[in-house]
Amino acid sequence: MSRFCELPMFHTPDEKIREILTRHKTVAIVGLSGYPSRDSYKVAEYLKRQGYKIIPINPRYRELLGERCYPSLLDVTEPVEIVDIFRKPQAVPQIVEQAIQKGAKVIWMQKGIVNNSAAEMAIKAGLDVVMDRCMMVEHMVLRKR
Repeated sequence: MSRFCELPMFHTPDEKIREILTRHKTVAIVGLSGYPSRDSYKVAEYLKRQGYKIIPINPRYRELLGERCYPSLLDVTEPVEIVDIFRKPQAVPQIVEQAIQKGAKVIWMQKGIVNNSAAEMAIKAGLDVVMDRCMMVEHMVLRKR
């Protein structure tokens, strides 16, 4: 069974992804796990090594990857540019609402995560949206160009 029920209504052009990855350097990672075997951990660790400022979001931890961990986006005390989501599609609308309140610039739904109504909400609020793509993989592709 697929991890998601919806197919993305649109695909973000490669040029836009390149712009997002080069312009924005502060990434809140919602659903970051403390387990190194999990994709969220691997992606966060990679992004940090590449010079991105990561902000872990997970109510189960106080610190991850040497960074203060926050229970929710609304608890973050610094500006957030990209909200990278590692949560089930049903959790995405609430995360998008919080991202809008925080003044984020980009909603990034990781590979396997699609929520078209949340994407529409983000776009209407002026945020860029990427769905069903891995931020680490896209960054690796960008570096090869």
